[in-house]
Amino acid sequence: MTEAILNLSCYKFTPLDDLEARREVLREACARHGLKGTVLLAPEGINFFLAGTRTQLAAVLEVLRAMPGLADLAPKESPSSDRPFKRMLVKVKKEIIAFGVPGVDPARAPSPKLKATELKRWLDEGRPVVLLDTRNVYEVRMGTFRGALAPPIWNFRDFPRAAADLPAELKDRPVVMFCTGGIRCEKAGPYMESLGYKDIHQLDGGILKYFEEVGGAHYDGECFVFDERVGVDAALRPTRSVVCFNCQMPLTLAEQRDERYVYEKSCPHCFGGKPRGRGNTATEAG
Repeated sequence: MTEAILNLSCYKFTPLDDLEARREVLREACARHGLKGTVLLAPEGINFFLAGTRTQLAAVLEVLRAMPGLADLAPKESPSSDRPFKRMLVKVKKEIIAFGVPGVDPARAPSPKLKATELKRWLDEGRPVVLLDTRNVYEVRMGTFRGALAPPIWNFRDFPRAAADLPAELKDRPVVMFCTGGIRCEKAGPYMESLGYKDIHQLDGGILKYFEEVGGAHYDGECFVFDERVGVDAALRPTRSVVCFNCQMPLTLAEQRDERYVYEKSCPHCFGGKPRGRGNTATEAG
């Protein structure tokens, strides 16, 4: 019987050295065990998305956890019928999630994390909390928490500018930031604290961990993911969303029924001319 395909996503902020040597070890291990996906290595840590059978993934996780600083890696799992990646890339980068603000150090000075079960309890109780979506416009359009505040950004590097435009009164209110898997909030949280926000929390594990632990309560729509699945529902199952061939914008089923959607030609977002596009975060977001 053929083993099912499993997708792993994980990041860890921890000082890493010997990056080129680590890259070669991981490149060889992933090739030997037939994995597909992306591994990003940087002086600040690691970020990876891997797809394969449980047996294949376990072998590479053993290699990863044997590296200094990575023994406690705890990836998030989600199933799929096919591998959502076409190739295997292992890269050395300046940052594992591009932010461009010096001095933000999640490994040494993180912002407080809020568990999914605790956030659900707060929302069930109707607590006066501000939900702040740190993701890109096209991700938010696919789905987000009910009543969330979503600054208009197209790339995570735009977040500092968008944060500066938020109402000043938010600095004294409880704010819970969230993103797909948590990694963007690791940097956005400390940055917001540096701006004077007094009660910042980040959703531990992001939307995907929330779905895994408490389902879709207080969330409308699906969650965009940066692989061939395009979107997952609250049960972490791939939806039927697709990406426009022309402009790369994600399209829900409803948008695919729009008369302006022509397979491999156009969609409602580019029918009258190509829009700004999705940005360049496809291998780094989480």
